[in-house]
Amino acid sequence: MTTVLPELPGIDTATETSTAPPDADRFWADADRHLIRYGGNFTPEIIERAAGSYLYTGSGRKILDFTSGQMSSILGHSHPEIVATVQKSVATLDHLFSGMLSRPVVDLARRLAESLPDPLEKVLLLTTGAESNEAALRMAKLVTGKFETVSFSGSWHGMTAGAAGATYSSGRHGYGPVAPGNFAIPTPNAYRPDFLTPDGGFDWRRQLDHSWALIDAQSVGSLAACLVEPLLSSGGIIEPPPGYLKALQDKCRERGMLLILDEAQTGLCRTGDWYAFQRDGVVPDILTLSKTLGAGLPLAAVVTSAEIEQTARDRGYLFFTTHVSDPLVAAVGNTVLDVLEREDMVNQVRTKAQVLRTGLLSIQERHRFVGDVRGRGLLQGLELVRDRETKTGGDEIGAAVTTRCLELGLHMNVVQLKGMGGTFRIAPALTSTPEELALGLEILDQAIGEVSAPLLC
Repeated sequence: MTTVLPELPGIDTATETSTAPPDADRFWADADRHLIRYGGNFTPEIIERAAGSYLYTGSGRKILDFTSGQMSSILGHSHPEIVATVQKSVATLDHLFSGMLSRPVVDLARRLAESLPDPLEKVLLLTTGAESNEAALRMAKLVTGKFETVSFSGSWHGMTAGAAGATYSSGRHGYGPVAPGNFAIPTPNAYRPDFLTPDGGFDWRRQLDHSWALIDAQSVGSLAACLVEPLLSSGGIIEPPPGYLKALQDKCRERGMLLILDEAQTGLCRTGDWYAFQRDGVVPDILTLSKTLGAGLPLAAVVTSAEIEQTARDRGYLFFTTHVSDPLVAAVGNTVLDVLEREDMVNQVRTKAQVLRTGLLSIQERHRFVGDVRGRGLLQGLELVRDRETKTGGDEIGAAVTTRCLELGLHMNVVQLKGMGGTFRIAPALTSTPEELALGLEILDQAIGEVSAPLLC
């Protein structure tokens, strides 16, 4: 089969020959028959390999990955240093009994502590973001002696019991009751404000005061923790306004709660700082890391103070899992830090973010269905709406643009939440070149134009 790609301005899109692999029908039949479907539909491509910013399919297609895997592969796919570390570690020190320690684990714990402000210095190494949030919540409940948890209404913290109880963006219906004591406060969405200042701006302070008045009215007096993302991703790339996190921390302090920040997607240079919370001048009581720490491999961390860790220890803190403190992925984590430090990735991200942001704003100027561009660093959101004045949701437009982007050779992810338009989560690898960013922007621009053209008639 020969696929002719439409011309992109300034880019050579010669005819690309792609042929479905001979076993493609069997592959999809087996997938349909044997796989449990755990979310949306599967992308209709068989991915054979990945390298750098690109995915390569069984039909011979080359697809630019603007999600860096599951927002995790910050060094691109198959980074040579990550590959070398895995090859060495799997042949020498892969997995141990959970009560044993190895040098990669202790080295990574020390280096993470050195990258963070005081008093964050105690580290627990785990596998996934859900697991790290689960461990953090258990610690907060044990240390405070309380059990109630507060999170954003657009949050995503994982699919394990405690983390799922604190997740509100989706996945709550049909599974029965979550653990008691989970509460949601409104996501501080400046594009869709619910509280207004006299001049029509977002009055987030009044929203925050109202939110906590409702929490106080519902609480049984056992508020333990507030678990939030400093920049919501699955919630539609929503960034709390400057000053919000500090005010939120003050609300926690007033109630004897611990503030847990989930930096699964924002940690380790993604936003143009080592950690997103640094912009706001706050230090969480507990920090959770995951996706970016392993650069695509399953590695997560919980980081807290010596005081909190000691109290947890004194009270018998237990989070003993099969893959706690595993040496292979800890070695990968050390390699990730090596690359980020050597390549001065914070400044690289800031420079590349200007390219990405400028391109997205240019797309917004050209297409009336683009309602908002928001985000920080190389985690950007572009929200599609039917009407800019009413901000009517554009879910069907987002789905169509996603499909067209894939046809043109760009993998995108769109978040579709009730009451909001379709919002693209744009998270290219931190190692993406300016040329790759430009290519992705041009494909996205073309896809939006082609999809929206019939709607303008």
